[in-house]
Amino acid sequence: MSAVPKMKTHRGAAKRFKKTANGLWKRKRAFRGRIGPGAYAHRDAKKRRNWHGGAIVDPVNAPAIKRLLPYA
Repeated sequence: MSAVPKMKTHRGAAKRFKKTANGLWKRKRAFRGRIGPGAYAHRDAKKRRNWHGGAIVDPVNAPAIKRLLPYA
């Protein structure tokens, strides 16, 4: 009798996504790499506010993340 091998966690995805208490996936916002005070100033206030927090992964993409993180 052969056992099914353990699945490996995708380490890149593990660093980028976290599961919330109600089962959704949290992610970071894009375009934060070079947003200093100078580069930040010309953006409108709504965009700057939205960059502050994280975001929730779209439900369409959630199954793909679940495959990458089988034990999360």
